[in-house]
Amino acid sequence: MSATILVVEDEPGIQEVLKFNLSQQGHDVIVAGDGEDAMNLLRGALPDLILLDWMLPGMSGVDVARRVRGDSRLKGIPIIMLTARADERDKILGLDTGADDYITKPFSPRELTARIKAVLRRRAPEMTEDPVEIGGLRLDPISHRVHGGEVALDLGPTEFRLLHFFMTHPERVYSRSQLLDHVWGDHVFVEERTVDVHIRRLRGALESSGHDRLIQTVRGAGYRLSATLN
Repeated sequence: MSATILVVEDEPGIQEVLKFNLSQQGHDVIVAGDGEDAMNLLRGALPDLILLDWMLPGMSGVDVARRVRGDSRLKGIPIIMLTARADERDKILGLDTGADDYITKPFSPRELTARIKAVLRRRAPEMTEDPVEIGGLRLDPISHRVHGGEVALDLGPTEFRLLHFFMTHPERVYSRSQLLDHVWGDHVFVEERTVDVHIRRLRGALESSGHDRLIQTVRGAGYRLSATLN
């Protein structure tokens, strides 16, 4: 599982330890030294997860979490709060603010890795390496293979990412702009009609096994993957 992780931590020593350990796990790491720096970075590209220190100079980690959760563009990013505050009331406050998990310092690299995997599995399943199967269509992120029943299907890299996203978020309708943000990334500037081109290519790749019917057009709204015929 490889993800882009924003580490918001003001202590340089802890920054370096986190950056080293996360990089060793294959993650891309962005570092911010305070809350304002973090919010400025978030105005650019969206990370897959935020590791957020509670005690920051200026804007606290709790305040950063509140601002992230109050922003329609950022609110879906998973947050893990890092803190030396082990009191139960502090933990409840952190979780109530919108954190997905709460880790008290000191913690082991193995515990952090396990917590990151668990949070991504819940909040961003398309970032995991777990195989997924719907209606006889099976996708394996590790081997990068797709099978429709016994038929091996050949997908391009963008179609693979698009299908993986759909299969990990079944039955939900996504607009073209939402698909661009989630699959291409919000820092990539392409026309919304590009989505239609790749949807056609994806359906074409799934046609030989009869699974093209899973990718449904919802008039005036966007696209969804559903095992139920509309």
